[in-house]
Formats: sequence, structure tokens, C-alpha cells
Amino acid sequence: MQQSPQDSHRGNIRVMSLREFEIVGRQGDGRGLLRMPDREQVTGGIVALHGARLPSREQPLFEHLADTLVPLGFAVLSYDRRPSPDGGDVPFDAQADDALAAVTALRAEIGAPVGLFGFSQGAWAAAVAAARSDDVAFLALVGCSGVSPAVQMRYYTDEQLRRGGYNDADRAEQLAARLALEQVVRYGTGREDATAALSAARTKPWFDLAYLPASLPSGEISWPDMDFDPAPIYARVTCPVLLIYGEDEDCIPAGASEDVWRRAAEVSGNADLTIVDVPGCGHFPSRSSTATGRADISPAYSDILTEWFLGIR
Repeated sequence: MQQSPQDSHRGNIRVMSLREFEIVGRQGDGRGLLRMPDREQVTGGIVALHGARLPSREQPLFEHLADTLVPLGFAVLSYDRRPSPDGGDVPFDAQADDALAAVTALRAEIGAPVGLFGFSQGAWAAAVAAARSDDVAFLALVGCSGVSPAVQMRYYTDEQLRRGGYNDADRAEQLAARLALEQVVRYGTGREDATAALSAARTKPWFDLAYLPASLPSGEISWPDMDFDPAPIYARVTCPVLLIYGEDEDCIPAGASEDVWRRAAEVSGNADLTIVDVPGCGHFPSRSSTATGRADISPAYSDILTEWFLGIR
């Protein structure tokens, strides 16, 4: 890797702005951001993969990761996620391609094993990459779903209504509207039913919690990974895995997801699976419902990362 002249230091963390590689998305200035200790202290590296809502290389979770792991001897590389051509989610296979290219580039830079960190959607992509290649030395995944994106969104939106105090009838109506939309996306049929369901849903007080469109877009609706089943992918992962879930997880079915990983580890024979629930946290490992910055990230989460990474150095 070629470093730019904009290298700087933040405490004991060396911050390097890297030239564009195959790894990076085609947004921003196309540079990866590498945070690392002095070279003689490097024992490993980690590439950070994004949640759905934050595609940038600089975000609180990645900065916290660097602040926590660089003092332990790990280089932390992040980059802007590539944009989707249609404005939707970037397919997991494409995200995994970029992740593996980043692993290759970082290994060449530091001469040490490199693993992947993934948050939420990024955890799916990280697992796809690890299932493909033995070059991924480990996985550290936060809020990793064991069900498909479609099932995960059913869970999430139902949980939003439940926590919002809506009754069973409201929740059933929301689910029916979502299933009607899925029918259109999955098979291209049922547009009239979906149009009627969405028209009724947008008049409801719970609509803003449902993550549904107010109306059907014209033309084809694309969601390539909506029925992606992660279980067979997880069963092909043989590297050490750390799974972190908030005890108050609201975005994914945490218990069911943990069970999927346990069954997958039995299939693969992977004895190095660590699952930890963080008290006082939801989907994001913070002490409040929103991630306001690094200072809000749970100290218990920091301690979990520190203990596990000390064990794999």
C-alpha cells in the first residue's frame, strides 16, 4: 500500500490515508483510512464493514474500534462502502469482494493476520467473506442476524410497534402490508393488493415505525438479498468468531440468531465461537437508543472487545 503525505498521529495511533484500491467504494475521495500503532508493535489487522445506514469510513463505531484495538497492536482499516447502482442495498457478495480485497491489501501492508469486523448488515457480508476464504483470520460481529433480511425486517418493524404500545391488531395489519410488499418484490405479482395495503397503512399512527413506502414505486422493485439465508454461510466459517449482541436488542432476533450460529459451529466443527450479550445496550453498543458519538459507546462493549482481542493476538 502506498501512503499519502497526509499521515498524522492521534495519541499513539498512526492515521494513514491510503490510495485507492479495488477494495474501496466509488464514493467520497476513494481512500481507505488506516489506523495503526508503530510497525514494530503490529500483531494483526482488522477491516471494518458498515451497517446499512452509515456507509462512510469515518463513523463512531469504527473510531471506537481503532481507539480500542490499536493500543493492543491491531491495525484498523475502513473505507467508504461502494454505492449501489440502483440506490438500494449493496449486494452482500459485492461487499464481501471488497472486504477480501481489503484483507489482502492490509496483510501486504502489515505482514500479519487480518480479520473482519462487521456491524449489522456488515456482519452478513463479513461472514460471506470468511466462508469464501481462509485469508480471513477471525470475525468480530456486532448485531449479526441469523435470519434473512426479509425476516429480520419483519421482526424489527413488529418490535417497533410492540415497543410503541400498539396492539396485536395493529401489528398484524402492519405485517400484512409488509408481506404484500414482499410479494411484489419477490415475484412481481400482487401489485393491486400491495397498493391497497400501503394506502391503508399510511393513514395509521404506527406508519412511521413500519419502514414501509407510502406507495409502490413504478416499475420493478429490487432487493437482491431479501431471502438470503445466512445459516449455510455460517456453517462454512471455521475461523475464531466473536458475536456481540445487546441484551435489549430490538433490530434482529438475537436469541434465534445465536442459536443459528451455535448449530452452524456444530456443522463446521468450529470450537472457537464466543457469544456475549452486552447489558444496557440495544442493536448499537451504546448506552442510549441512538449513537451520538464515541463517548456514548458502552464501556462493557469496550471491555468485551479488549478481552477477546487480547486472547487472539
